[in-house]
Amino acid sequence: MTRTRCAWTTDDPLYQAYHDKEWGVPAHDDARLFEMLLLEGAQAGLSWITILRKRENYRAAFDYFSAEVIAAYDEEKFAALGENPGIVRNRLKIRAFTQNARAFLRVQEEFGSFDRYIWQFVDGAPIQNSWATVADAPAETALSRRMSKELKRRDFTFVGPTICYAFMQACGMVNDHTVDCFRHAECRALAGK
Repeated sequence: MTRTRCAWTTDDPLYQAYHDKEWGVPAHDDARLFEMLLLEGAQAGLSWITILRKRENYRAAFDYFSAEVIAAYDEEKFAALGENPGIVRNRLKIRAFTQNARAFLRVQEEFGSFDRYIWQFVDGAPIQNSWATVADAPAETALSRRMSKELKRRDFTFVGPTICYAFMQACGMVNDHTVDCFRHAECRALAGK
């Protein structure tokens, strides 16, 4: 049986697996939220498939996204990461991981969890959209602009409105599967809607 998917998945098996199992699924685990925030920032100016193909390399290079470990990176570690061909070797993006880890830990301390903090932007429940085509979904919204502003105020970086919206889509804070996609109804059900 052929399943209809969001058009952005193309026929790439990696893209399809990510789409079918992760994208749009409400994420409440701090470790997953942290990983996706960092990876969405790494994507800035690139295609998501580029980052997805390097995801396992990122996990290994960045201590499996342990915020505590990343927050303590030093110049020696930055230099090693800058030589790692398995990741995008953009100096600013590499350093952003450490800045964001420190900001993430401060949010966890203040709110008890990053999940509690970040999900307040959608009042704790995923926004359910009904887009006919991928082109109908926005690149950013007033809500992602507000999230971006608040994250920047808390010293996060590489968290512009477009990155924040992509993060919201990836982590199921918004269901942007097109209505003809088999995952639209499934993600809606996961959200209890």
